[in-house]
Amino acid sequence: MNGKMGVVTDDVAACADQIIKYLDKKVNLTMPLALGKSLKLANEIYRRAKEDPEIKLNILTALSLEKPKGHTDIEKRFLKPIAERIFDGVPEFEYMLDLRDGKLPKNVEIFEFFCKAGANLNDEHSQLRHISSNYTHCVRDGIDNGGNVFAQLLSVREFDGKVMYSMGCNTDVGVEALKTEYHRLREEGRKVVTVGEANINLPFMYGDAVVEKEEYDYILQGEKFNYKLFGAPKDPVAPADHMIGINVSTLVKDGGTIQVGIGALGDAIVAGLIMRNEHNGVYREIIEKAGLLSKNGTLIKKWGDTGVFTQGLYGSSEMFVDAFMQMYKSKILKRKVFDSVPLMKLINNNELSADKIPQDIIDKLIEMKAIHSRVDEDDFNFLIKFGILKKDVKFTENAIIDGGESYPVDLADSGNRIKIRNIIGKELLGGQVILGAFYFGPQSFYKALNDMSEEERQQFGMSGVEKVNQLYGDEELRTLQRKDGRFVNTGMTATLLGSIASDQLQDGRVVSGIGGQYNFVAMAHALRDGRLIMMVKSTKGSGKALKSNIVFSYGHCSVPRHLRDIVVTEYGIADVRGKPDAEVIAAMLNIADSRFQKQLLEQAKKAKKISVDYEIPEEFRNNTPDRINKLLQPYRERGFFQPFPFGTDLKPEEMMLGNSLKVMKNLAAGDPLKLLSGLIMETIRPVPKSAAVFLKYMKLEKPASVKERVMRNMVIFALRNNKMIK
Repeated sequence: MNGKMGVVTDDVAACADQIIKYLDKKVNLTMPLALGKSLKLANEIYRRAKEDPEIKLNILTALSLEKPKGHTDIEKRFLKPIAERIFDGVPEFEYMLDLRDGKLPKNVEIFEFFCKAGANLNDEHSQLRHISSNYTHCVRDGIDNGGNVFAQLLSVREFDGKVMYSMGCNTDVGVEALKTEYHRLREEGRKVVTVGEANINLPFMYGDAVVEKEEYDYILQGEKFNYKLFGAPKDPVAPADHMIGINVSTLVKDGGTIQVGIGALGDAIVAGLIMRNEHNGVYREIIEKAGLLSKNGTLIKKWGDTGVFTQGLYGSSEMFVDAFMQMYKSKILKRKVFDSVPLMKLINNNELSADKIPQDIIDKLIEMKAIHSRVDEDDFNFLIKFGILKKDVKFTENAIIDGGESYPVDLADSGNRIKIRNIIGKELLGGQVILGAFYFGPQSFYKALNDMSEEERQQFGMSGVEKVNQLYGDEELRTLQRKDGRFVNTGMTATLLGSIASDQLQDGRVVSGIGGQYNFVAMAHALRDGRLIMMVKSTKGSGKALKSNIVFSYGHCSVPRHLRDIVVTEYGIADVRGKPDAEVIAAMLNIADSRFQKQLLEQAKKAKKISVDYEIPEEFRNNTPDRINKLLQPYRERGFFQPFPFGTDLKPEEMMLGNSLKVMKNLAAGDPLKLLSGLIMETIRPVPKSAAVFLKYMKLEKPASVKERVMRNMVIFALRNNKMIK
């Protein structure tokens, strides 16, 4: 736009002014999801739009991060001290603050293809402007909607005197936007602008993430851009979540590939895998008591495992989250893959390993026609790149030189092949334990990455979703790398016929967005040794508001029944791929909550989708929360199945209070009379001394109004009802 790419500046105001002027006050600002947004630029352009109604600003993005604030007065009191402590120094998106306050100006619209689950459920502006876009199509759809500014957060480092940048936290859409689409738009004569915002606190990642400043029109860089990163708070893992994690963990093969997401269920899966690896005796005891082997033994034997991880796992996931870091620390995420078809074939055939190169590797590579029998410069570079030859050897037209020794490049001669074994490397280089598209996690996750050496961090590769989320483009290599893939996704509702609703309610309201789920569904079916695992909690709500998440039919579908595969609830595993409908229904009934099984079975019989005389086997009729709690409680007392298996930023009193308020909120929906009677009782009871620390935290130890006295009673009741005080 200015005739020169890669202008580095700390003047965000001047940058915003130039962009607005260049685009004739019609700005369609596109930014990656979650952490990777150019926050300072977005706020500056938004301020201009608020001041000048002639500016038309469309913001096209996903998952605009927000500090937790709460909706009710009691939630706000609880969350405010937490937010002030954990998010101190983290700036906010001003457009989101105004959106939540109903103050968004008419000349500004926000379009998102993904949001935090439930955050926009009752927000009209967001519901009207949700773009239902598959993750791999977001760049295309953003451009089709007029995108003319691409702005993202970058990490920055200096290597040997040269400043380099990485779009590692959101390489997801950056690769396609920068290296393909925006170049094309410029060639077509469209006015477009690319901006990177460099923050030294952002971990510098490798793979396809590394870029030079000339990739952007502007790089915003300076002390004001080195703000504290938004850290994702940990969600507590409930007993039902933990049980789902244990069930899923039995379906993962040692030496295979895994994809998991962020949140409680992702943490539950990894906690189960770590238990399997580090406490295998306890793990086997639990799965035996849960009946997993008796009910799903054949499935687990063929597609899963219950042993320790000797080979380890490789991560193939759009989200590189803290769950993967925990697997890495526990030496589960350790299977390295390489960007070479012949090397991956040898590794998968157990003829080569990442940490030991066999002496006859050259013979094998010549036989596979991976290199020529007379080594040329390309062959030599390949051998050096992957560490097959020692890094300090030199290539000439007729020989490979190692100090004073010379090795002929004509390797058709067996004697020369034996001689060259003297300069074979010890281990393969360039291996990666994960390929991700974006990363996001708590502050401890960012710190762990930043504390690594550059060499160690290079094991965590980053690329675009067009590469991470699908096989297209390099099917043979990606298939070899992603062997025994287990793609684990979450659904809200599952039908008895195996279809899944993940992103939207049947009334049309969007809960989150489809993200990359379709890609992983398709990839799981495309890989001969791959499986899709859909996790669905069996119920939602409590008391009179309790509902089954396993239903006979549902008015929306994210994963259609013809792509059904494996469905997991806290009560078990249903293998429904390629099965006739009656068998699918029977399997789904087996993992439903027993309080709803009879009704679901009657619906299936009425629809003539299962035999009229079919009965659910006795061993599946005790699917209750009480059974799970009784199973897990002895192990919880031994330190397993904790609400925060990988730690939390919350203080003990915050955890106790937060859980109690959550239980009370569920009670309000499920049994309001019990809540009302409990609150009435608190008005005549004395304030217990054990509640003092909690009331002080909520600033309710000396209520100054009737409203505050009511809130004090609510806090006391919540704690008493949850057995945190007497």
